[in-house]
Amino acid sequence: MRTFAEFQIIGRVGKIKEVGPTLRVSVAAEYGRKDGNGDFQGNPYWNEITIFNENAVRWVRDNVSAGDLVHTRGTIRQTEYERDGQTVYGMTLAANDFDLLHKKQAES
Repeated sequence: MRTFAEFQIIGRVGKIKEVGPTLRVSVAAEYGRKDGNGDFQGNPYWNEITIFNENAVRWVRDNVSAGDLVHTRGTIRQTEYERDGQTVYGMTLAANDFDLLHKKQAES
């Protein structure tokens, strides 16, 4: 039996940064809600996606920018390491797919 842990996010790009041979892209998933007055209140959750594939890194660097709407999915990997005698736990969202859905509209 095959087992797996994966994620899927549709959201807007925040920052794109190169970290060694990888690219890290922050993507905001919006979980808005109405407040007591019936007004919509934004509630974004930022997720940092790591892209390891060098062809995908190059494509994202050349074609994606802040504000663009993207769809990404991949595997979830729990990480742990020691810092100052303490075990630090983290999570890596490793992208297998990263697609541009819509470019951010230029402001006029």
